Amino acid sequence: MPDNALRPFKLSVPESVLEDLRQRLLNTRLPDEPPLDPWSTGTSVAYLKKLLAYWLDGYDWRAQEAQLNAFRQFTVPLAGIDVHFIHEEGKGPNPMPLLLCHGWPGSVMEFQKLLPMLTDPARFGGDPADAFSVIAPSLPGYVFSFKPGQRRFSIEDIAETFAALMTDVIGYQRFGAQGGDWGAFVASRLGFAFPDRMIGIHLNLLAVRRDPKMVDALTPEEKVFLEQLNHFLKEETGYQWIQGTRPTTLAFALTDSPAGLAAWLSEKFRTWTDCDGNPENALTRDEMLTGIMLYWVTGAIGSSFWPYYARMHGPWPIPAGSTVDVPTGYVEFPKEILRPPRSMGERMYTDIRRWTVMPKGGHFAALEQPEALAAEIRAFFRALR
Repeated sequence: MPDNALRPFKLSVPESVLEDLRQRLLNTRLPDEPPLDPWSTGTSVAYLKKLLAYWLDGYDWRAQEAQLNAFRQFTVPLAGIDVHFIHEEGKGPNPMPLLLCHGWPGSVMEFQKLLPMLTDPARFGGDPADAFSVIAPSLPGYVFSFKPGQRRFSIEDIAETFAALMTDVIGYQRFGAQGGDWGAFVASRLGFAFPDRMIGIHLNLLAVRRDPKMVDALTPEEKVFLEQLNHFLKEETGYQWIQGTRPTTLAFALTDSPAGLAAWLSEKFRTWTDCDGNPENALTRDEMLTGIMLYWVTGAIGSSFWPYYARMHGPWPIPAGSTVDVPTGYVEFPKEILRPPRSMGERMYTDIRRWTVMPKGGHFAALEQPEALAAEIRAFFRALR
C-alpha cells in the first residue's frame, strides 16, 4: 500500500456538536427509581445526576481532546472503511512491534497512561531493552474507525483487518498483540488465524467458551468458576442479549440521549471495576466521561454493538475443537468479569508461558492499573525478544 494512503489524524469536534450536547444535557429527563438499594436495578439515578452535572459544568472536553491529540494518529483505507490508529515508536535499542486492542465499551483513550510506559520504559524507571513500538487501532465500527453507513465487523473480520494493518500497511512481518475484553478475542483470533505472524499474545481476559456444560469432570477451581459463570449469565448479561439481538433498537436511545448513553456505560464502569461500589474509586470522572464522549461525538455506539450480534449469530471466534498455539501470557485482575482457572485456559491456549494473579484491579486494567499491566506485558514479551 502506498505511503500516501496514510492520512494524519487529529481530533477536532465542532463547537456546534458540543453546544448541541449541552442543550440535551440541560433538557435531561431522569427516570423514576424503585425504592431499593441504589445500583441494584441498574445505574443509580442519584449518581448519574451528579455525573451529568459535572459533565455540564466541570468537564473540559477541549483539555481531553488535546491529550488525545498528543499521540501520533493516522487513518488508512482498509477493508472498505477508514481505520484509525495510534502509532508511537519505541525508545530503546530494538523496540518490539505491539498491537494494543481495546474492547467494549472502550476506545484508544484507555491506553493514554499505559502507552508511554510501553514505548519508553526508561522514563518510568524500566529497561529501554523492553521498549515496544505500539500500534493501537480503534476497532472497526468503534469511535474513529466508524462512519455512518459502513459495513459491520465480526471479531474474525477485525482480526483479519488488524493483520493487514500491521503487515501490509505498516510493514511488520511479526508482532505481538495484547488485549482485554473484545481485544482479547481479537488477539486470540490473531494467534489462531495468523500464528506465523505472532511473536506472542498477552491477555487480561481469556476468550474461553462460556458454556456451563463445557467440562465433565470438574476440579474444585473449575466448580468455583462455573458458579461464577452461572451468576454472570443470570445477572450480568442483559446488555449482551439486547446488543446481540436488537442493537439498532437500543442505538436509537443511546445515540439521541447523552444521559442514556452515560447511564448505559457508567453502570459498566461500576460493575466491572475494583471500586468498592463507587466507580470513582477506580476511574476518574474525566476518564469515564471522555470514554462516553468518544461514543457521543462519533455516533458509533450502535455500530460498537456489532461484535455481540455477530457472536450470537455466528460461531465462536476460536472454532470448536481448535486451539491457540502461539506463546501466551495472561494476567488476572480480581474484579475481571470472568476468571477461568488455568486448567480451563490451557484447553484453548496450549502454550501459556506466564500466568499472573493480581491483588487489585478490574476489567479496565489499562486505566485502573496501568503500571501493573505494563510490567506484566514487558515481563511476558522479554523472553520472546
